[in-house]
Amino acid sequence: MRSIHTRILLSYIALIVISIGVSAIAIHEVLVIRLESRVAEAVQQEFLEMRRLTADGHDPRTGAAFTTVQAVFDVYFRRNVPSNEEAMLAFADGQLYHAALSRFPIDRLPEPALRAFADAAGAPAPGPDRPRLASYDTGSGVAYYAALPIRVGTSSGAFVVTILPVGERAEIAKLQRYGAGVILGVLVLASACAWLVTGRVLGPVRQLTETARLISQSDLTRRIPVGRQREAAEMANTFNAMLDRLEAVFRREREFVADASHELRGPLTISLGNLGLLDREVSGNPQWRGTIALVSDELVRMGRIVNDLQLLADVDHPRFIQRERIDLETFMAELVVKVSALAVRDWRLDEAGPGQGTADRHRLTEAMVNLADNAVRHTTGTDTIALGATLVDGELRLWVRDTGCGVPPKDQPYIFDRLRRGARAHLRYPGSGLGLSIVRAIAVAHGGRVELVSGPGGGATFTLVIPERPGEGAPPWPGS
Repeated sequence: MRSIHTRILLSYIALIVISIGVSAIAIHEVLVIRLESRVAEAVQQEFLEMRRLTADGHDPRTGAAFTTVQAVFDVYFRRNVPSNEEAMLAFADGQLYHAALSRFPIDRLPEPALRAFADAAGAPAPGPDRPRLASYDTGSGVAYYAALPIRVGTSSGAFVVTILPVGERAEIAKLQRYGAGVILGVLVLASACAWLVTGRVLGPVRQLTETARLISQSDLTRRIPVGRQREAAEMANTFNAMLDRLEAVFRREREFVADASHELRGPLTISLGNLGLLDREVSGNPQWRGTIALVSDELVRMGRIVNDLQLLADVDHPRFIQRERIDLETFMAELVVKVSALAVRDWRLDEAGPGQGTADRHRLTEAMVNLADNAVRHTTGTDTIALGATLVDGELRLWVRDTGCGVPPKDQPYIFDRLRRGARAHLRYPGSGLGLSIVRAIAVAHGGRVELVSGPGGGATFTLVIPERPGEGAPPWPGS
């Protein structure tokens, strides 16, 4: 949920930043376009004054006709003064004739710009529309200019107006700085609001996740609180209804297993008792005694299956695992004595590492006995069965190793499944196929796993791996 919350917030911030970036670029371009438009209008105004003067062809003060471009420039500069950040230059016969730079932001124009102004004298005269601006670099920013070619009699020249809008550019930069500060504040405020809003929106989903994490097969009583938001309330109601159905199904399953186990134990006990009485009655008939022994053995096996099924049904119960402190040396010594009574084998203790941990002693004993019994079924009287236990990197590892026939590779993927046995196991011994599934269930109930290392004809090693996960109030692993 934190990851989803963070991704939504980052996506929201990315959209805001992209939108702000695009908006800032667009605003900057609009401001530049408006600046160039104002510059063009100022240049156009100066050109209109010059065109009226040359169109009339006479000095307004004396009435004398103009005979040279120099005379036109003299009259114009006597009557007009450049605006702020503006400069006007006059070129006659390819040479600079007059320059009005008093209000221009720099004292001296760059030489490349002066050459460009002089070359403009030979260009055709522009139309009455807004002049096309050109630009050059001054070191204090980009300046704009336009040239108006003039011809009077046999003399020719050019009237150049150039503008360096330093002040307006400074205003634009100032506006951008203020805008950046405002945008940063808006971004922080919007991010905080987005974090709160997304947290509120994801609240029902977070509750659903927490409820689903706390639910187990044995505890389906938790429900999601139904809020006022329509979509969230609908989701909570749907999820709660699903939990109601699951709880009913699992409750019926547990009740069935418990009832079946309870009801079957009675007939099994009665049948075994009556078979014992019948066995004494027909003690002189070997055929009947063999039949009774066979039936008794199957009834005993059925009783074990009932007990195993009950154990597997109780695995998810919160009290299935009762942790306690276990001393490995003592535990393994007692375990070897117990399993050595299963059959005549070369029983050995590989290792019983020093140390203490917390686990369910009885469940671990049950799992190890099942592994030992499995090893007995796949070995002969001359084979070796070894047990061991050690604490490694916060994990309790208990194993049963044998030198028997091993587990074929094709059987290994499902060897721990319920009611599954090896391809040829039924030829060696009778069984229900629940022993190894019980071992795995006990390991998983401890939060661990079962590992198998085996090769055909090379024996097998089954290892229970119990991680460091002490229960409430239980001591931790040594060194943790």
